[in-house]
Amino acid sequence: MRLPLDLRFKKIALAPQISVRDAAGQLVLYVRQKAFKLKESVTVFGDEAQSRALYRIDADRIVDFSARYRITDVDGDGRELGTVQRRGMRSIWRAHYEVQRDGVTIMEVREENPWIRVLDGLMSDIPVVGLFTGYAFNPTYRLTAVGGDGDGALLRMRKRPSFFESRFEIERPASPAGSPLTDDEERLGVLGLLMIVLLERHRG
Repeated sequence: MRLPLDLRFKKIALAPQISVRDAAGQLVLYVRQKAFKLKESVTVFGDEAQSRALYRIDADRIVDFSARYRITDVDGDGRELGTVQRRGMRSIWRAHYEVQRDGVTIMEVREENPWIRVLDGLMSDIPVVGLFTGYAFNPTYRLTAVGGDGDGALLRMRKRPSFFESRFEIERPASPAGSPLTDDEERLGVLGLLMIVLLERHRG
């Protein structure tokens, strides 16, 4: 994928939908989450017409704080690419997820500054001021390798200031910490971040 990736939420949609464009402005992924499902189910398409499914992300249980989300390549050989799981109680204050492959945790995703979400929650209830929280308070999530530099990032997802839509950007740091991700690891990391956006969208 040609990073950075630009993620945009459709504000007026029954089911959450995200369009993902690469550095050249080309649509590379279109994410649609099924509405009113007790078990989270997300289909990632290669086009906005939703005619070519690429990946599926399915929860392993009915709505649960510690559910594991299985990412499957449906456009290729149908194999499992990996899973994403929230770190239970550790995620109440600061979002913290594990990205696993073949049952082994290879990457982690952490929210950089949980105070941003707290301020967003406090300010959003104030008349008039609350209209601007989507522009002023924007969280960042950092993907790191397990056992690597805890302060460094291999990928970083930032929420971008916006009034009328939700925008995120996934970027590769100029000097990533540790060894570069392989193509398969980067694909798993990007898909994991997409799922985290859907799970964390009510937190800021």
